[in-house]
Formats: sequence, structure tokens, C-alpha cells
Amino acid sequence: MDKEEIKQLDFDKMGGLVPAIVQDCETQKVLMLGFMNEEAVCKTVETGKVTFFSRTKNRLWTKGEESGHFLLVKSIQKDCDRDTLLIQAIPCGPVCHTGADTCFGDENYNDLAFIKYLQDFIDRRKAEMPEGSYTTSLFRSGVNRMAQKVGEEAVETVIEATNGSDERLIYEASDLLYHLIVLLTSKGYRIEDLARELKKRHK
Repeated sequence: MDKEEIKQLDFDKMGGLVPAIVQDCETQKVLMLGFMNEEAVCKTVETGKVTFFSRTKNRLWTKGEESGHFLLVKSIQKDCDRDTLLIQAIPCGPVCHTGADTCFGDENYNDLAFIKYLQDFIDRRKAEMPEGSYTTSLFRSGVNRMAQKVGEEAVETVIEATNGSDERLIYEASDLLYHLIVLLTSKGYRIEDLARELKKRHK
């Protein structure tokens, strides 16, 4: 959000303030709601840390200024009426003053979000190729070996599904997914490309 977009916000509707919804950019959980005046929005944009206008203290208040649990801004969007903000952020610890993950009592966790984290981690491995990493060794082995590993893990998954235990099925299927992501990454794709293809097929 640039200065021109900030100027376009409708602060008059609520006496100089706009509500700001803060959402975890990874889990999509709503973390908290606060209020911002124009100065708070500007400071949030400038520092990259969510800053509100405290109505009780009558001053700007950067979330985490005392606890260190800052909210690091990833993006800021205005709604269609230009009087509400949606802030995507990365929380640096619990958000609520009670110690809870969110101000609504939710646990800020999403199992599926780990798949994206794993994809990003594998991307970094491909870019950095650190010594001693199993993922690095896979990339260095070449596409044929990576494809072979996917095949091996697929067979092991089938065996566990038909003649094994549920615990081993989950274990082998996890190995299969990991090696598939590595193979996709080596070809310049991400797991999201599969999600887009499946979405396209869905009727």
C-alpha cells in the first residue's frame, strides 16, 4: 500500500479510524482486530510491523512493542468501501495478551499449511544445496533417480495400503509426497501446480 492508497482510505466514517483485521498469512487464521488512524497505517507500511492507534492510551501502539511478539506485515488490502483493512502478517509469538495464539481463542495452526512450508523449504534446499542434506543429495542424483524414488515410495505405499498397517501407510504415503515434491521442484514446479490442476478438473 502506497501513500496515495492510504490517502484514499475513508477515515471519516469512524471519526478518524478504520478497523484493521489481522490474518496469519500462512494459516489464514484471523489473529486480532484493531483500529488505525492515518498515522498508524503509514507507520505500519514504513516499518513493516503492525501498528494500531490505541483508543485507551490515545497514542500509536505497535503490536509487540513490549512483548516482542510483533506482527510482521506481508500485505495490506482495503475493502470495497475503503473503510476496512485486511492485513496479512507473520506473528512472532502469541498474539493475545492472555498468551493465546489469537484474540479469539483459536489455535493458530493448520496442518495443510505445513505442505506449503515444506515446499518452500525444498525450494531453499534447491537454491542453496547445503552439504549433508538428504534433499541436496536427491537433487544431485538427477531426475531419473528422483523419479525412481517416487516409484519406490508409491509401491511401498500400495503394499502398506493392501497388506500393512494404517500407521505404516501414513508413513510411506508421507515419504511418497515428500519425494514427489522434490521431483516437481527439480522440474521447476510446485505442489500448488497440482492443486491448480485438480481444481481445474473439479466439477
